Amino acid sequence: MKSIEMDMTQGSLFKKIFIFSVPLVITNVLQILFNMTDTAVVGRFAGYLPLGSVGSTGQMVFFCSGILTGLGGGVNVLAAICVGQKNYKDFEVTVRASAVACFCIGILLLVAGIFSATGILKLLNTKPELLHDAVVYFKIYMLCMPAMAMYNFGNAILSAQGDTRSPLLYLIAAGIVNVFLDLLLVIAFKLSVIGVGVATVIAQYISCILTLWKIYKVLSKNNFDFKYRQISSYKILQIIKIGVPAGLQNAIFAIANLFIVAAVNSFDAAMVAGNAATMNGDNLVFNIMSAFYTAGATFIGQNLGAHKKKRILNSYFISMGYAAIAGFVLGGVLFAFGQEFLSLFTKDQTVVDYAMQKFKIMTFSFGISAFMDGTIAASRGLRKTLVPSVMVFIGSCVLRVIWVFTIFAHFRTVESLFLLYPFSWAVTAVFEIVYFAIIYKKETADM
Repeated sequence: MKSIEMDMTQGSLFKKIFIFSVPLVITNVLQILFNMTDTAVVGRFAGYLPLGSVGSTGQMVFFCSGILTGLGGGVNVLAAICVGQKNYKDFEVTVRASAVACFCIGILLLVAGIFSATGILKLLNTKPELLHDAVVYFKIYMLCMPAMAMYNFGNAILSAQGDTRSPLLYLIAAGIVNVFLDLLLVIAFKLSVIGVGVATVIAQYISCILTLWKIYKVLSKNNFDFKYRQISSYKILQIIKIGVPAGLQNAIFAIANLFIVAAVNSFDAAMVAGNAATMNGDNLVFNIMSAFYTAGATFIGQNLGAHKKKRILNSYFISMGYAAIAGFVLGGVLFAFGQEFLSLFTKDQTVVDYAMQKFKIMTFSFGISAFMDGTIAASRGLRKTLVPSVMVFIGSCVLRVIWVFTIFAHFRTVESLFLLYPFSWAVTAVFEIVYFAIIYKKETADM
């Protein structure tokens, strides 16, 4: 390749994975902080009912964005392999096919989300007093889907070449706009959930445009031919084969969590609002950890292309280790300062008390999820996502649904509901690790 920010096939993996991950961590933290601004502004200046309405859409939002994130992960792996092979021609084909695939799926999600919003929220037993605002917010949020799809495309291409700094800068610019518009539209114009929704849409399109502009500059330096060329159907199938199952892994979690949302909705509105507040902490920790998973998959992809067997395995262990440490440390910090953290989103002590019941379980469980998610990302780096998706479905979706209708149905307590998270993570991780060991041996047999 003519323009590579970082060669992942040489040098210290401990150092390079960390350096590569830091901008991703900051990017993910800023993304979550900007999202927190949405819920903090609407919760403190519009009330706990609008906060609950926005929170009620959380799993649906995660479902849609998870598909696009997984698709971007598939693009990233294929592009990283091309970089490792130093095969610019195939890289060019990957870029063209990825752009088309991501944009089309973004449009499909937009249309499907708008038309299904009311039905799904009713199916989830959303409280009547929360339903209208939840539907309004979700439909507005769906306008982000094409922009989010193309941002993930651009981010995948840039990170495959080792550039994780540019998306960070673009996110900062978009996030500043998001915060400003949140405050303006909610406080000054009293637009409540409409205000935070519109602010999010505008910010997403800003980050999308800036990322695509950077892609144009990078490709121009590599003499990319921007004239129309036939799109490789084979490459699109590769992207779908890797990206869609990876996206469905995220979607599967969302589907399983929909049953949890329905269980949460069986409590009163204050509990719903408390759960919405804790999701900000959950998302903060998970997104910091996910930076290391992205790093692991990218490093594995480049070293797979370069036929460097030992570095593939070491990339897996190091990236997963970083993620697990981050999960346990951040979980402890979040638990210690839970009251102060939750006060950012609500003034209602009843809501805070409900939220702390969940935090007592979740904050010491985050690190466990690293062994599952880190292994799934490593398998994606080896171009294998279908079987891990099936395992996730069985271990996290089916198991969680069974838990909701057995353990939770019997005890009907907050603790009995949220203990299903660490249990399902641990069980799924065991099977994912065994599968990775098998495919690693197979994929590196000739190296």
